[in-house]
Amino acid sequence: MRKTFPLKDGVPASKVWAPAGEWETFLDFLCERFKDVEKTDWISRMEQQMVLKESGESIFSDSKFEADTRIYYYRVVDDETPLPFFEKILYQDEHLLVADKPHFMQIIPRGRYLHHTLMVRLQNQLDLPELSPLHRLDRETAGIVLFSKNPKTRSLYQDLFAKRTMQKVYHALAPSSDTISFPRTVISRIERGEPFIKMKEVDGEANSETHIELLKDMGKNSLYGLKPITGKTHQLRVHMASLGLPIKNDPLYPELLNKNQLDYSNPLKLLAKSISFKCPIEHQIVKFNSEQDLI
Repeated sequence: MRKTFPLKDGVPASKVWAPAGEWETFLDFLCERFKDVEKTDWISRMEQQMVLKESGESIFSDSKFEADTRIYYYRVVDDETPLPFFEKILYQDEHLLVADKPHFMQIIPRGRYLHHTLMVRLQNQLDLPELSPLHRLDRETAGIVLFSKNPKTRSLYQDLFAKRTMQKVYHALAPSSDTISFPRTVISRIERGEPFIKMKEVDGEANSETHIELLKDMGKNSLYGLKPITGKTHQLRVHMASLGLPIKNDPLYPELLNKNQLDYSNPLKLLAKSISFKCPIEHQIVKFNSEQDLI
């Protein structure tokens, strides 16, 4: 049975698997695995006993490398800027928690976001260190996020995503069109682009599919309903941009905007509006709707 590590300053321990390799120390492995983290930062964490083996034994800078080891570590972010937004819990039972995520909030710790990520805030608020997201939304996207509260039943919900039986509907605000008819389906192959934070459509076997319908024509802009069949990174944003209808306030598509700071007054107009599925425990159809709107 895996050891559960306590929250530290409201933050859960992250973990990484160390495979077989030629590293002399665990420090060498971590420096190569996480190239954006300074060696001095790892040493500092080790001195504070913030890097551990699954057994709970501390790992220090001179600890000899051991292959096939699960390493737990606590992340540190200096001068993290608090977000002026708050999530809302829409539903929870012993297995599932449904949150309504605001724009600009990361779901899991990443980059310069740690304490003010949705997962960490909920774990800290509810004292649920094993709370785990069942899917992801981009930081810029608002709306419905499902979390597993019970590790024993987590795989039941994960299977619903893997089998694509979760019915997800997004709302997007984008330019109106007199030349494109709706509803329509966009099918294409999406791969990592340049720079690495962007995705792009390329030739080859399709790996993404989105159904798009017009919900409301408001003149210059329209409200669209997007139903992703697949779940590629930035899929909805790429597909809308490919139609010449980029989602309003998108900083990546079609062109990467060089913004030095976040503009909270102009969020990406993309919202995970609803999600429905057959509950794997109660065997009834359930549906959760975001209380947010784009217009």
